[in-house]
Amino acid sequence: MHHKRNKVGSFFALLALTFASVSSAGALAQQTSYAQTHLHSHHVQLVSQLGGTTYTVAVQGNYAYFGVGPRLVILDIGNPASPALVGQTGVLPGAVRDVALAGNYAYLADYYGGLRIIDISNPAAPSETGFYGTPGEAWGVAVAGSYAYIADGDSGLRIIDVSNPAAPSETGFYDTLGGASDVALAGSYAYVADGNSGLWVLNVSNPAAPSETGFYDTPGWAQGVALTGSYAYVADGGNGLRIIDVSNPAAPTQAGFYDTPGVASNVALAGSYAYVADFTSGLLILNVSNPAAPTQAGFYDTPGWAQGVAVAGSHAYLANDGSGLVILNVSNPAAPTQAGFYDTSGWVQGVAVAGNHAYLVGHGLGIIDASTLTAPTIEGFYDAPGWGYGVALAGSYAYVAEDNAGLLIIDISNPATPNQTGVYNTPGYAQGVALAGNYAYVADGDSGLRIINVSNPAAPTQAGFFDTLGYAQDVAVAGSYAYVADGDDGLRIINVSNPAAPTQTGFYNTPGWAHGVAVAGSYAYVADGGEGLRVINISNPAAPSETGFYDTPEYAQGVALAGSHAYIADDVAGLRIIDISNPATPSEVGFYDTPGFAQGVALAGSYAYVADGTGGLLILVYTPYQNHLPFSVR
Repeated sequence: MHHKRNKVGSFFALLALTFASVSSAGALAQQTSYAQTHLHSHHVQLVSQLGGTTYTVAVQGNYAYFGVGPRLVILDIGNPASPALVGQTGVLPGAVRDVALAGNYAYLADYYGGLRIIDISNPAAPSETGFYGTPGEAWGVAVAGSYAYIADGDSGLRIIDVSNPAAPSETGFYDTLGGASDVALAGSYAYVADGNSGLWVLNVSNPAAPSETGFYDTPGWAQGVALTGSYAYVADGGNGLRIIDVSNPAAPTQAGFYDTPGVASNVALAGSYAYVADFTSGLLILNVSNPAAPTQAGFYDTPGWAQGVAVAGSHAYLANDGSGLVILNVSNPAAPTQAGFYDTSGWVQGVAVAGNHAYLVGHGLGIIDASTLTAPTIEGFYDAPGWGYGVALAGSYAYVAEDNAGLLIIDISNPATPNQTGVYNTPGYAQGVALAGNYAYVADGDSGLRIINVSNPAAPTQAGFFDTLGYAQDVAVAGSYAYVADGDDGLRIINVSNPAAPTQTGFYNTPGWAHGVAVAGSYAYVADGGEGLRVINISNPAAPSETGFYDTPEYAQGVALAGSHAYIADDVAGLRIIDISNPATPSEVGFYDTPGFAQGVALAGSYAYVADGTGGLLILVYTPYQNHLPFSVR
């Protein structure tokens, strides 16, 4: 068995995929070189990448520096009403969680990618100068003098000497009790937002031997911290903003608090105000002139999920996973207004491909023009009401499994202007969908399999249902049978020859959590969570049995088939390609360690389209017999 990390946040913010990708020759060449340098792979190469989750933003002069999935993006914000793309890095190993600016460099907390140091002296061509692979997950970063301070998750605070940006090295560390999420600096002290362990005050006067000075155990989950005067302002998750008096670093005490309506993710300070990114509630502006009694001055409810915030002059810049970078005029804190925005992608949960288009689901349906594989672009977007987990295509329609919104039917005849044609509100939580004839088969969470007649897309109706015992996550249809990946109850085989009265024919209780399923010939291939790929013989549907398995390194979420290969979306281990020519002894023949959390995969010709969670969309190609791309990147 392989060691497995905990599955990370498949329910984090996802989103509206409208990211304008750089398509110049230089940018594309840089994109490929970054991937080849930093991302682990074997017999699989990157063709292109688009979008991803937005967590952070920093502002310096006329430029905003913000993370879009595995890239640092630089915008010209000289005119806030129309921010313009100036440059972006290539694909980094992880999703950018935080950015700190100092001189000609941007210092990135790159999650599993550790610390990345980016030369921004030419904003049109940012390039990586050096990196340091921290032992944990880099969530936050602050820089002072010759040192970068990394909030490194379960590995606490890491202090990195960056006096030579090309060769950073660790000087010292302090392993805090919780999950270090953010860090701020003042004098000889580092203030660490440490998850469920609250605020830690560390003496870093000797960077080689940092020591604990004091701590304050906030009631929530400390995610962000900012400092001014004698106070530390802590974004404390579901417990809002906590204001901590640190005038005596050895004995910090709470001065005041404000219980925000959502989940406080991050905080920035300017004058008498604290600007709180409140995840589900957008931006809250709090008057903190009296730290003991903060009051709300104003708010702006953005669509999506507020993750990070920076303030410069009369504007607040909100990293908002769902609407990208939102620029707000806060000259009147009581009535902030939107000055401009720059749309980006968010978490990509599922993908389907037809012709020259890829269809992405998360929060909404994004339609990608992939006619030029090296430079995919967003062609259209539909802002759906729920959370998209699966998508299937037939003719001019996309059928989206939209969680508690049920089955959505989207007219995609004009990819630039998709629109909803019909909806069927299933009773459960729609997770996956497959099509056969006039029927859509919906894996509907705790309400099992729902069979929807879609002969009239404007008025879908339920034909029948079968309430499986588990939590239906995905479904494949072949002949008279529907094969349901049923969560902790494994694989269910349902006879659907009469859609009005489906019946169970057989089942196989896989050892893990069945997330995804694909069928070919006499076998069903189940993406079984922590138990990898399971190969189930279904030649006798009444008595299915396991033929073989391959224990993927992480958490198998989705599966697609092409000839003698199974392509597995394996969460933090990216895409794994398994040779199934002998179903009894499947073996791995290729992999690509994507920068995000691979959730789903679709195949078109020689190419794999990976829904990579925070990493956006990746288009990959399996190249078992060559060490170069089978086309010219230009």
